[in-house]
Amino acid sequence: MKLAENRFKRGLEAGEAQLGLWISLCSNVAAEVVAPAGFDWALIDTEHSANDYFSVLSQLQVFAAYPATTPIVRVEWNDAVAVKRMLDLGAPGLLFPMIQSAEEAKAAVAATRYPPDGVRGVALSTRATKYGRVSDYAARAAEETAVLLQVETREGLDHVAEIAAVEGVTGIFFGPSDIAASLGRLGKPNDPDVWEAIREAAEIVKAAGVPAGTLVQDAGFARQLVDEGFAFVACGTDAGLLARAADNLLNDVKGG
Repeated sequence: MKLAENRFKRGLEAGEAQLGLWISLCSNVAAEVVAPAGFDWALIDTEHSANDYFSVLSQLQVFAAYPATTPIVRVEWNDAVAVKRMLDLGAPGLLFPMIQSAEEAKAAVAATRYPPDGVRGVALSTRATKYGRVSDYAARAAEETAVLLQVETREGLDHVAEIAAVEGVTGIFFGPSDIAASLGRLGKPNDPDVWEAIREAAEIVKAAGVPAGTLVQDAGFARQLVDEGFAFVACGTDAGLLARAADNLLNDVKGG
């Protein structure tokens, strides 16, 4: 048995925009509700949610039935132990929060690589290898694992060229909310100054041949960013969709 290709990575390499959905409800049932929608990628969040290893596992199992969508896990920190465990659970890609330097970027990449190229511990009878059945996993895991680095501070923006130049980086993700806070615009992720800074940094990343991505919660803005050359854009969150639908339903009934 051979390791399956990472459709998200192949899509980026082909220059195809990858549209995603943020997953933070920590539920395999909620994941199963949205999985058939057909997003190119889904971000299972462990930084700002109550997800744990078992809930992430159950959601990865859900998305396995829908190969059009590549699940990416955001680890809670740039920590080699968390990375090792998520990769062994079979995560096809990881998003690393708060990357602010080339050194931190190199540490993130190294956590996803086996020695001598990195520091990932070796266990070849895991869900990632279909419990020992994937014969080429050790040889191809690095090639088929997406490594996304989240730039979300002023310092990260200042060093984005060096971060993007690190070998093994699949893409750079810009976090508008934290960038807004870092620029003195706490709670204003759509502030024009925030997006001026993001767009400027994204141009540096794209010029280096590295895909740029982000998260917004407005369909029109998401389309605009794709048109501007953002390669992977999450255009909503499961929690946000549920909250807005609930509010809209009640308002519609009351208004009627």
